[in-house]
Amino acid sequence: MPICTTCTRHVPYPYTVYESAYNLRLEQCPSCGAFADPYVEHDSLLLLIDLILLKRGVYRHLLYNRGSEPRRIGQQDDVSRKPPRWSLIVPIGGTLTALDAFIRWSHLNPQQALAVSPWSTGTIVNFSRTFIGCFAETLAFHVGVIAACYAVLKFLSVVKNSGDHNSDIRNEFRFALIPLALFYSSVTKLFLLFLLTIWKPSTSVIPVSSNTPLYMMLLDDDKLDKEWIVRNVLGGMSAGFGLRVVLDCHPVFTMMIIVFGWLAKTVVAGLISAWVGGTSLSGEQWLAYSIP
Repeated sequence: MPICTTCTRHVPYPYTVYESAYNLRLEQCPSCGAFADPYVEHDSLLLLIDLILLKRGVYRHLLYNRGSEPRRIGQQDDVSRKPPRWSLIVPIGGTLTALDAFIRWSHLNPQQALAVSPWSTGTIVNFSRTFIGCFAETLAFHVGVIAACYAVLKFLSVVKNSGDHNSDIRNEFRFALIPLALFYSSVTKLFLLFLLTIWKPSTSVIPVSSNTPLYMMLLDDDKLDKEWIVRNVLGGMSAGFGLRVVLDCHPVFTMMIIVFGWLAKTVVAGLISAWVGGTSLSGEQWLAYSIP
C-alpha cells in the first residue's frame, strides 16, 4: 500500500486518474492533510536532483509509491498490486556499478585514457577486471548490510514493548527495499566522484607561509584525499540516511549496519585486490581506495 511522503501514514491511493493518464489529481493524506505524493507530477530530472540532495520524500516515493495503482474513476480499483521492487534492482544496480567501475578505473589509470585507445585489448581487460571487482565489493556490502538489518530488526522486535505498535513504514518493510535504498543513496556519492573524475584537482603548488590558515593547509590536495572522503565518509552517511528511511530506527543502528557492511566489503577487497590491480602496486592502490 502506498504511503504519504510527508507523514509516512498509509494512503489508499497516491493520485486519481480521470479518463487519461495525463488528467490526474493528487490525493490528500487523511492524516496530515498534505498531498500524499507530490513527486507523481515531477519529471526524472527533479527526482535525480532530490536524490542527490538526499531528500527524504523522494526516497519514499521511489521505494514505496513508484508503480502503485492510482484510483481510476469509472473502473474497478485494484489495491493489491505492489510495485515490482526486485525487478528494479538489476537495471539500477548494473548501471550504477558500471558507473562506479568507470570512476574506479579512471582513478587507477589516470593516464591510460589519454595514451591508449579505449578500445584496445589491454584497456578492455583492465576495465573488465575493475567492473568485476566493483561488482564483488558491491555484492559483499549489500549482503553484509542485509544480514545486519535482519539481526537489528530481530533485536528490535525482541526488546519492543508489548503495547508498542509498528509504524506504517515498518509494516511495509521488505528486504528488497534495502538494496534499492543503498543504490539510490549512492547517487550522491557517484555524482561527486564523477565530477572529480572529469575535473581533476589542480596540480599547481600553492606557497605556504606562516600566515596561511590551518584549514587551508588541511584542504591541500597533497594532504586531503577528496575521492576517499566522498566515497567512504559521504557515501557512508548517505547510505545510513537511505537505511533510516527503510528501517525507521535510531541512527545508531543504521551506523552499526553500515560498519558491518564495510567490514564485509573490506574482506572481499583484500581477497580480490591483487587480481583486479594486475600488479602489486595497482592492487595496493585498489585496496587503499576500497577500505574505509
